[in-house]
Amino acid sequence: MRGTVRDGSARVRVLARAGAGFAGRLRRGGSGARKWPARAALALVVLLLVPAAAAGIALRVDYAGDPAAGTTTRGRDALWLGHAWVDGRKDDADVRALGRRLSGTGIHDLFVHAGPLEHDGSLPPAAHPRAGWLVRAVHRALPGVRVQAWLGDELATEGPEGLRLQDAATRDRMVSAARQVLAAGFDGVHLDLEPLHSGDSAYPALLDRLRRLTHSRGAVLSVAAHQIDPLPALHTLAGTVTGHPKWWSQAFFAQVARRVDQIAVMSYDTAMPLESLYGGYAAQQTALALQVTPPTTDLLMGLPFYQENDPGHWGFAETVAAAVRGARLGLSRTDRDRDHFGVALYVDFAAREEDWAAYRAGWLP
Repeated sequence: MRGTVRDGSARVRVLARAGAGFAGRLRRGGSGARKWPARAALALVVLLLVPAAAAGIALRVDYAGDPAAGTTTRGRDALWLGHAWVDGRKDDADVRALGRRLSGTGIHDLFVHAGPLEHDGSLPPAAHPRAGWLVRAVHRALPGVRVQAWLGDELATEGPEGLRLQDAATRDRMVSAARQVLAAGFDGVHLDLEPLHSGDSAYPALLDRLRRLTHSRGAVLSVAAHQIDPLPALHTLAGTVTGHPKWWSQAFFAQVARRVDQIAVMSYDTAMPLESLYGGYAAQQTALALQVTPPTTDLLMGLPFYQENDPGHWGFAETVAAAVRGARLGLSRTDRDRDHFGVALYVDFAAREEDWAAYRAGWLP
């Protein structure tokens, strides 16, 4: 989520940084080595720019064409809600307003921020004092809509501070935290841990335990997922160059998707500078995720319901309209009749009227 993983660098940016660092080392030379001739330096720049240009062209092609008929909401969409809904800042009037907002949409799940988890995996009871009230109020105002507890924390994968999944006692406390929110009345657990590196063996093991718990209570298990490598092993390259792998391999994404009832791809913060490139990237991510997500698992593609401009997220490029169209194109080309598919809107407190309008215009039939 925003604020946890700030680096939204995409493959073009990673290649550019890798090239800049390599070229700098060449210019400085090794111990006693002569500088490379200008022609060699020029050749190196060309070798770096050509793949980047090809990648941009490929994404633009992915955004071309029209989505297939019927690739609209299946009534499985979701909305991330901020902490104000469980800490006393919201009341019955707010729930009624939310009901009016969601009327006629495909929203079926609300991911309500009920944490964050402590770094040791525990969840203070005082973190969500109004949880019971909210679940009851939503069930009255929006029959059939599920209210899930959004739990997460920053992982200590790229720095000294954070939650450590490899610690067995920490995982035990996380399972206890899930038991705690289910006892409070939530319909499920939505887990968001970042930055979670591809191949982390402790994560699937944790999900296996959480799924046994949630299913024993008649609840659902949902996760927020990193984007998938747009090029083979790109997460390895990114980790080597920047220290932040960012992407998951498609195989690791599949491991996670098999263990949950619902997986929501955080398909934003891509650093794409153009709307057409972002839309093509969304189409590509949708196709990659569809290829490995079991047909019985809800696959949700994230929509950027917020407006910021920084190197990781250009608001004028990462639009709701482009994300929706990209998701529909990916669905059209990969599995147009898939029922367990939707979009996830991030996040309620930053959403603008134009974001809601674009969601309705592009995704609702």
